[in-house]
Amino acid sequence: MLKQTFPINVDDTINSGQVFLWEKHDKTWYGINGNDVLAVSSDAEIFSYSKKSYDFFRNDDDFERIFRDISRDHIVRSAVKKFPGLRLLRQDPFQCYISFIVSANSSIQNIKNTLQKICKKFGPKIRFDKNYFHLFPDPKKIATAKKHELQSCGLGYRAKAVKKAAEAVVSGEIDFDFLKKSDYHVAKESLLKVFGIGDKVADCILLFSLEKMDSFPLDRWMLRVLQKYYSDKFELNMKTLTEKRYENLHNEIVKYFGPYAGYSQQFLFKMERELNQKKWL
Repeated sequence: MLKQTFPINVDDTINSGQVFLWEKHDKTWYGINGNDVLAVSSDAEIFSYSKKSYDFFRNDDDFERIFRDISRDHIVRSAVKKFPGLRLLRQDPFQCYISFIVSANSSIQNIKNTLQKICKKFGPKIRFDKNYFHLFPDPKKIATAKKHELQSCGLGYRAKAVKKAAEAVVSGEIDFDFLKKSDYHVAKESLLKVFGIGDKVADCILLFSLEKMDSFPLDRWMLRVLQKYYSDKFELNMKTLTEKRYENLHNEIVKYFGPYAGYSQQFLFKMERELNQKKWL
């Protein structure tokens, strides 16, 4: 029997709220991924500035098993049918970590603009495929930056959080390799100790860069999805999502959706954003 193939839809995947520092030139997507630039063709072939190889689209995941598992829920099954080429991405952890701290209470376009300014001010400039890019700065560069330098990038009150987050990486308080090997609860507890990181931001970092498929970020969009489709399954109080309530709701969600709850979340998030015609990159 031939092994089933699962083609990737690059446009749907890039435009699904996981990444921000990407732009499309003709048919090729270019994206900053830490201290590298990736060029991705329409058929998901990846070329990098550093000439390193990346499993950015998580091709080593067992898609047949994952899709079969998450499609037990008929709403998720409908979302998978609408966006069969949508994938979770395996991002550079430090860039993802800072990006989602910046993302708190902001629009995708504002997040993108702020991150571009951070790269331009603190990241090295390189030329790749006849285009110029600024790479994402390393942790030390941000940790030693002056507050006013960070604020000039449009960070506002988030400048303190971004600086402290970088300091936590430089000091070893946050060790991404350790967090990748840890279970969901240990990794999340470590992230929540960092100033400026709450439940939703921690879950995004865990899902998009630290291999935690049982992470299910809960923001207003996902609460809207749960209210719309799952009000009979979860006890929801949209106005008072305390830390304890977030934790309990997350546990209920993972119990219902299973070990690949993060994939379910991404399909549901993409579907709801598209239904509401929200802008992406």
